[in-house]
Amino acid sequence: MKKIYNHKEIEKFVQKFWNKKKTFITKEDKYIEKYYCLSMIPYPSGNLHMGHIRNYTIGDVIARYQRMLGKNVLHPMGWDAFGLPAENAAIKNNKRPSDWTYKNIKKMKKQLKSLGYSYDWNRELITCKPEYYKWEQWFFIKLYKSKLIYKKKSLVNWCKNDKTVLANEQVINGKCWRCDEKIIQKRISQWFLKITKYAEELFSELKNLTLWPEEVKTMQRNWIGRTKGIEICFKILKNDKKIKIFTTNPNFLKDFIYIKISIRHKLTKYLLKNNISISKFVNKYKNFTKFTDDSSKNNIYGINTNLFAINPVNENKIPIWISNFDVTDYNYYAKICIPNSNKKDLLFAKKYNIYLNNLPKVKYLDDKLVRKKNKLYNSNEINNLKTNKLNKSIKYRLLMTKQGIKKIKYKLRDWNISRQRYWGTPIPIVISKSGKIKTVPENKLPIILPENIKINKRNKKIKLKYKPNKIKINKEKFSLERDTLDTFFESSWYYARYTCPNYKKGMLDSKTSNYWLPIDYYIGGIEHATMHLLYFRFYHKLLRDFGFVKTSEPAKKLLCQGMVISDTFYYISKNNERIWISPEDVIIKRNKIGKIINIKHIYGKKIIYDGKKKMSKSKNNGINPEEIIKKYGADTIRLFIMFAAPVNMPLDWNESGIIGMNRFLHRFWKIVFRYKKYKYKTSIITYFSINKQIIFEKKLYETINKVSKDIEMKQSFNTAISSIMKLINELTKIFDYIIQNKKFIKKIITIIIKMLYPFTPHFCFILWKEIYGTYDIEKTKWPDICEKEIIYKNFVVIIQINGKKKGIINISNNLNDKEIKKMAINKIYESLNNKKIIKIIYIPKKILNIVTN
Repeated sequence: MKKIYNHKEIEKFVQKFWNKKKTFITKEDKYIEKYYCLSMIPYPSGNLHMGHIRNYTIGDVIARYQRMLGKNVLHPMGWDAFGLPAENAAIKNNKRPSDWTYKNIKKMKKQLKSLGYSYDWNRELITCKPEYYKWEQWFFIKLYKSKLIYKKKSLVNWCKNDKTVLANEQVINGKCWRCDEKIIQKRISQWFLKITKYAEELFSELKNLTLWPEEVKTMQRNWIGRTKGIEICFKILKNDKKIKIFTTNPNFLKDFIYIKISIRHKLTKYLLKNNISISKFVNKYKNFTKFTDDSSKNNIYGINTNLFAINPVNENKIPIWISNFDVTDYNYYAKICIPNSNKKDLLFAKKYNIYLNNLPKVKYLDDKLVRKKNKLYNSNEINNLKTNKLNKSIKYRLLMTKQGIKKIKYKLRDWNISRQRYWGTPIPIVISKSGKIKTVPENKLPIILPENIKINKRNKKIKLKYKPNKIKINKEKFSLERDTLDTFFESSWYYARYTCPNYKKGMLDSKTSNYWLPIDYYIGGIEHATMHLLYFRFYHKLLRDFGFVKTSEPAKKLLCQGMVISDTFYYISKNNERIWISPEDVIIKRNKIGKIINIKHIYGKKIIYDGKKKMSKSKNNGINPEEIIKKYGADTIRLFIMFAAPVNMPLDWNESGIIGMNRFLHRFWKIVFRYKKYKYKTSIITYFSINKQIIFEKKLYETINKVSKDIEMKQSFNTAISSIMKLINELTKIFDYIIQNKKFIKKIITIIIKMLYPFTPHFCFILWKEIYGTYDIEKTKWPDICEKEIIYKNFVVIIQINGKKKGIINISNNLNDKEIKKMAINKIYESLNNKKIIKIIYIPKKILNIVTN
């Protein structure tokens, strides 16, 4: 064994061994308990960042730990390979999206292997490969024939920067989730998947996800937006049209002043045919619809329809206005406006002088309706009621007059699954010259996306080398659908395909899928809560209803890891722009508690500190993982990432912490080296050393128990590592006293190696080989400890010389009779006065009598 720990030699050797032996290949075994551990599939951007490494290290620690518990672990990896970034990179770098994608996959795969992750690479998926998306196209056809997919002209969310459609879930505060560009509305023909059909199930079954973070479940509940309320039907004065509005608070009807309807409302469409002013308003603002009511910014516009709705509560005439604010709650495109309690409604009312202090009444309601359990108050009496009584009374009036119906509504909208870009899964639909739509016959699947394309530099648009836009079906020519599928479509079922990646007879092999599913542990960022994680659950229910899987939810347990953050710095350019600077180019002076007190740029620029932010290219505060691996080793990074912070909290990147972890590994390496080089000889075991051993062994068992609970039950990996480090510190203090007990030292080192193995597999692989001479650490079991052993019981033995008591000793349960006799002699050695020992009589756990001459 070499004296110094050399991570470069060790990690290269161990990774080569794993690759050659195919150590982590997984097969189904019905006699072994399965465990499916999965990290969210990455996009092949070209370089791993620390967020990736944190996610995948967590997954690998869990996978290795579960293997040590004797479980059959599935731990796969793949690539979410389609998407807009590949197109943008292709245009920028004059490369085909396919070339850019496959090059990045190759690079990132090498980086993942350098970190020692225990993936079954035989199950690797690449979603842009025809053998994967063939089954996606096949399933699209099944969904279409089941009327779960439909096409319609619709106003869609359009990002001018990315030149693509976005699903509702991809619009954050009216802006693109990817580039932060303001979204506009465009009316184009789109494909939709009926996620709304599963709204109730998606909502109600959240309560069954007991091992999912509450924050994620709350976000999904709010997004689905299940609400009980009343649908109110407003009649329009001197008109046979009606306006329907949904509300959860009928008492608002007492105070509302006007109704605002969207450009998309049916009444608007009816009015613009015969009203030039309304027609001009709609044409002007139809592509500038606002998703948020920015009345305070004076960019919400309206026009009076000169029509009045009748308030069913107080018989007031209520003016109806059209606005470019897209009133889409529950898909009614209309809202009641209350300036007295809503600032934005007040701003709009002031802007257009909508003041109605003395609203005229019309004879509309019959206050002499049959009264049942509730009293039906007249219009004047309503004004004097308290809120709770008022709400019940208004609700009762609406139901009795049949102007209100009890309803359950959802904010969730159908999933827009088509995209107007090239690098995506072709939609398996063909269109005849007459506009007739047909699905592609199954025997013609997959419809392959041509990868051999070139860039037209002149207008910077991707063009195909040949035209794959015609197909013959029964001798009739059809044009292929030019839209491609939203990439979330691929990432919503990949987890199931991992269970049977090479299956050619169908989308999934139900036998193997049902063996592995559901996922036992799923790991990914909370930013996916209302996008991927919602689609992921929905798609699983589709797979269930089509007979592929038996369970209703795809994952039992979800962990949302925290971000990796670091310091950010910038300077102001001549153009008054922020230029972000890498922390590596900054000289930082900190005080004793770590607070920055002075910063300097290496080139003398005046810079500004902007706090700790998520590592990103845009802020230029990322760290190159390859350089860190080269400098300190994969095991050091893995250990630091798992130790530096609880896994669900932000991790503050700090290279001094990396150095500390590296020193810790060197320290334990030296302990094992000393054990290996120590020349053992037969000697009397001192009472002092045995006492130290007893105390330490109790600490050892307590540590095993704590580390096991921290990993299995609490996912508190940082405290687990801390406990192991404390144990090694204690071992260092007493190592010289107990080193002569080779059996005991070997036991300690073995247990520590086992506990460290999930975190630092290369390091432990070599130490195991040095201790046992074999390369089979992957076959070892996690240290076993039961609660009874934690209450570590010693027993007392009375020592006698020729029948007279000379002392007592505390004895550990695990010492044999020979060791106890040596310990007893050492304890009363001076009392023997050099007398010859004739024999030793030992009554186990009671008395040890030494007979002398």
